[in-house]
Amino acid sequence: MTEADYADYIARFNANDFEGFGRYYCDDVVFNLGDKRQIIGRDNILNFYRDVKARVRETLDILAVATGPGTLACHVRTEFYGLADWPDFVAGPLMKGDTLNIESLGFYYLRDGKFARILGARYKTLPTVPASA
Repeated sequence: MTEADYADYIARFNANDFEGFGRYYCDDVVFNLGDKRQIIGRDNILNFYRDVKARVRETLDILAVATGPGTLACHVRTEFYGLADWPDFVAGPLMKGDTLNIESLGFYYLRDGKFARILGARYKTLPTVPASA
């Protein structure tokens, strides 16, 4: 996988193109969101993101990518914008109209050019921007 492939994956993710970004996952992919949650299987990951994206506008910005044989590492900034109140959102409490920004580090193990195992960890939480009154 190249940096351009990863940029395409993120662009499709940001556009809510589930079929497009979903093609980057192996069917049996394992995704660990730090120690908060583990999701196993392409379909389960897509269902997780369908639920998230129904309540949150999630936009990723790539800060850095490093590729190697069978691996990819990244540093990304993510903006979560609340479309509905979600006090127990996995990234932190988020109310409608609020914005939460984080930076994360990701490590991807690849198989046949697709994500086979994903390790994600929050690196930094930026201040929440409350909705305007």
